[in-house]
Amino acid sequence: MRCSSVATFTTAVALGARRSLATRLVFGFAMLSALTFVAARVAAQEAATKTEAKAETKLHSAIKPEPREGNWMKRHESFNTRVKQGNADLLFIGDSITQGWEGAGKAVWAERYAKRNAVNLGIGGDRTQHVLWRLDNGNIDGIQPKAAVLMIGTNNSGTNTPEEIADGIKAIVAKLRSKLPETKILVLAVFPRGADDKDARRQVNVKTNALVAPLADDKHVFFLDIGPKFLGTDGSLSKEIMPDLLHLSPAGYKIWADSIEAHVAKLMGS
Repeated sequence: MRCSSVATFTTAVALGARRSLATRLVFGFAMLSALTFVAARVAAQEAATKTEAKAETKLHSAIKPEPREGNWMKRHESFNTRVKQGNADLLFIGDSITQGWEGAGKAVWAERYAKRNAVNLGIGGDRTQHVLWRLDNGNIDGIQPKAAVLMIGTNNSGTNTPEEIADGIKAIVAKLRSKLPETKILVLAVFPRGADDKDARRQVNVKTNALVAPLADDKHVFFLDIGPKFLGTDGSLSKEIMPDLLHLSPAGYKIWADSIEAHVAKLMGS
């Protein structure tokens, strides 16, 4: 009896030990699973935070649509009034250099573009973000131009990096493609500025142009760099072409028109 009791006791102890081990293993696996789950959640949250931070970093000023005040708004509204009249086959979109078609470039405009139902959508001081806002607020509503000539970005060169300016230009092109799917877009490289190639802002424009050039698919979007046409063989910029080393003279506007004529004629089917 005593041996039987000892055997029974030994068996019970062994079973208890096995159960205890099994319990500990189950508990251990449960804890491991819980820790793995928590670690995965933490990693996912950290990844999401990093992604959001990157997104916020990418949302820089050059791609945030932004209006301006005063006379700028009046000119913007005058564009909306003009496009509502229809008969807009060719658009010129940009800043003061584009607006200058109404000043120093007036005679060339009358000769080359008036008969083509061209519309000047240039406003002095505009940056990429201002053009983006205008395109969302009436400047191209209700029209289907054959072609649009875009030259923008030089006013961003003092505050934005080439990468940011290129982002802004790409956003404008994307907006034009979305709103005017049948319109051919001629993207001009940002014009040179400053006395020579040592000019800091000209260097920004050059780097920007290199980033923008790949936008061209030669089906709907075309890229053209006519900057060298304004420069001397040594890369210098003459005041006969740009009196203030930024804005064009009448001779400068003729160079512009001559340099893009073949492309404009082709894109307009004329």
